[in-house]
Amino acid sequence: MTKITRWLLAGAVILAVLGAVHVGVHAAQRPRVSPRATVEAEIDGTKITIEYGRPFKRERLIWGGLVPWDRWWMPGADESSSITTTAPIVFAEKLTMPAGVHTIYALPGEDAFLLIINKQTGQFHTVYRPDQDLGRVPMTKEPRAEPAEQLTFAVEPRDGGGGRFLLLWDDRAYVVPFVVKK
Repeated sequence: MTKITRWLLAGAVILAVLGAVHVGVHAAQRPRVSPRATVEAEIDGTKITIEYGRPFKRERLIWGGLVPWDRWWMPGADESSSITTTAPIVFAEKLTMPAGVHTIYALPGEDAFLLIINKQTGQFHTVYRPDQDLGRVPMTKEPRAEPAEQLTFAVEPRDGGGGRFLLLWDDRAYVVPFVVKK
């Protein structure tokens, strides 16, 4: 290989690397289509934090469309949706979730909707390992007068103690009660 050929080859490699770096930096600076959100609440002295991506409806059919029936789904976008608590909580008097970080999944159906709490954390929202499930509990569907354009999680206190965990999107909310385990 001649000296000129080596210089041309080295120049091509440098340009390719610089081009890749430029594309990577540009892609990293693009705004998220589904912004990240954090919900924080304190129920009966226990801090509850939910971190998730908030996709928009954008005139799409959500239930039975974008979110198919009878297939696992991680509510949110991009990185996994997580719930963190400082004490154990019990959903629907059936599922005890220890203090710490867990991942939120769901199993939506036309007639039933299950909240799934999973022990695996840090995965992308399209990854699901059912062998890591802590458990599943039914959620109750509540119609909404005003549709929610963005997927929204909420935690509300209940009279007499405990709270309600809500997943709201489009024309409905799915709700499950919980108590803090003493």
